[in-house]
Amino acid sequence: MTDELSPCLEAAQRGDEQAFRLLYREVHPRLLRYLRALVGADAEDVASETWLHIARDLDGFRGDFDGFRGWAATIGRHRAMDHVRRRKRAPGPTVSDDRLAELVGPADTALLAVDAVATDAALAMIASLPPDQAEAVLLRVVMGLDARSAGRVLGKRPGAVRTAAHRGLRRLADRLADDGTAPAPTAPAPALTPRDAT
Repeated sequence: MTDELSPCLEAAQRGDEQAFRLLYREVHPRLLRYLRALVGADAEDVASETWLHIARDLDGFRGDFDGFRGWAATIGRHRAMDHVRRRKRAPGPTVSDDRLAELVGPADTALLAVDAVATDAALAMIASLPPDQAEAVLLRVVMGLDARSAGRVLGKRPGAVRTAAHRGLRRLADRLADDGTAPAPTAPAPALTPRDAT
């Protein structure tokens, strides 16, 4: 599918509105779940800011569709961090960093965890992961980024992202097995697809 969308990306860069709409439909749901993990209920607002930034700078982007998803996640992450900083400066109720970690988007432990629990329960479980593991799981599984792209978003090496995602997924699978909500894995945690291992 990503090979099919690279020409669409090029058309959107030339100003084709239909192509841009297709890119939006492909990327927005995952981006929104990722942003929901970072800013909670304000994710729609941050997503709007993200798409405005993407639309403004799209002609300067260089890369294929996979690179575009990573670029979109990076922009979204920056807008989310800006939003969190603004919220901290603004008077009124604020959300602690610990609470932000609890507001993670749905993900799966290689089709084991999310298939076994409802989305809200999955959100709560991912929220309980250490922040580096939660964000690695979100970028790799929810956003569908490969380790190299997720590493660029997080400013980490691909191996560190793969390790954090694997540990997070393993921890989730173990918790599900301990809770009796999913069968205990009889083999090591399923690896991410070979395409994602780059």
